[in-house]
Amino acid sequence: MKALVIASLALLGSASLQAAEVDQALVKQGEYLARAGDCVACHTAKDGKPFAGGLPMETPIGVIYSTNITPDKTGIGDYSFEDFDLAVRHGVAKNGSTLYPAMPFPSYARVNDADMQALYAYFMHGVAPVVRDNQDSDIPWPLSMRWPLSIWRWMFAPSVAPAAVAADSDPLISRGAYLVEGLGHCGACHTPRALTMQEKALSASEGSAFLSGSAPLEGWIAKSLRGDHKDGLGSWSEEQLVQFLKTGRSDRSAVFGGMGDVVVHSMQYMSDQDLTAIARYLKSLPANDPADQPHQYDKQVADALWKGDDSKPGASVYIDNCAACHRTDGHGYTRVFPALAGNPVLQSEDATSLINIVLKGGTLPATHSAPSTLTMPPFAWRLSDQEVADVVSFIRSSWGNQGAPVKAADVAGLRDGRLQSTSNDDLGNVIPRH
Repeated sequence: MKALVIASLALLGSASLQAAEVDQALVKQGEYLARAGDCVACHTAKDGKPFAGGLPMETPIGVIYSTNITPDKTGIGDYSFEDFDLAVRHGVAKNGSTLYPAMPFPSYARVNDADMQALYAYFMHGVAPVVRDNQDSDIPWPLSMRWPLSIWRWMFAPSVAPAAVAADSDPLISRGAYLVEGLGHCGACHTPRALTMQEKALSASEGSAFLSGSAPLEGWIAKSLRGDHKDGLGSWSEEQLVQFLKTGRSDRSAVFGGMGDVVVHSMQYMSDQDLTAIARYLKSLPANDPADQPHQYDKQVADALWKGDDSKPGASVYIDNCAACHRTDGHGYTRVFPALAGNPVLQSEDATSLINIVLKGGTLPATHSAPSTLTMPPFAWRLSDQEVADVVSFIRSSWGNQGAPVKAADVAGLRDGRLQSTSNDDLGNVIPRH
């Protein structure tokens, strides 16, 4: 009995020593990097425990489920660093199979070795273990076979290597590029994909398709982050971008759709220096349209509405349902209700996001530095397809906006829950949810 007690104490002492040897600074750094990568977004099911997986992700061939990445044996508890690195940066699971590219390993290939060590330390020592077996995909055979994914990975995934940095580059822009192209994997949503599902560019050096906007993702358009004024970030200042990333709102805009989760779970926790680096890097991306010009406000519609003239199609619907918050001049209210005049989201080729938010409404989430939650109600119950089409077309063409009109059929498709793109992009129905 005495020997058993001594052995038990020795074991406890050994465990305590191992815990003490964990580099807590490294764990803390890994936590920050996991926030930057927004790992919790995909690896946490609705109402589930953090990082325990189980979130369903729709793909063109069926539904896959995110995996448990907690340090339990049902997750990654028996992963060595080499196993962890192989999965995150190379897209290869511990059993040797290729991961679905819903896991953005093509972007994570740019993450450096030191940050990988910090991430591993965090997931092994900073995350609570959760017992939860991984769920098989709902993809029918033979499409469920994994070996074709290895061919896809061989063809489209980049080699794991740090991105080249020019000697004369701005260190802040270089840091922003590292975050955006790597851990932030912004291109996974904001870069268009080819028919074979790879992003058309993984970095700014690979062409103007990078961050030029995507087809619909679960009913939302991930807008262009390039320098175009009409539908990109040309009209945004660096300071406005930092404010938006940190709080989900700026002087003229507000977050919606999946980007709200990114702000809540990821961006609001990042340092001001890193947010500035991201903003400066994004502002360094040139416009794709060489003829792009800054928005010129046109007060003709505002004057007509002020005088009671609502004869323009959609104007009366706007007055009855939208003007109280967004005003007849389209300027909205600073950091409360976003401006519609000159808003690049409203002038993109595809009006899916605007139609969707009119139909379903949306909530501006609270953040640490902007604790108010503001909600736009849904209007699907109140407005017909034609009325929604009229008011969306009105908004897209008023106050100097240059968006094309939409049709009632475009609205009907989204009302019924079909991811129907309002542009001519055939990829609108085949891009998987990240």
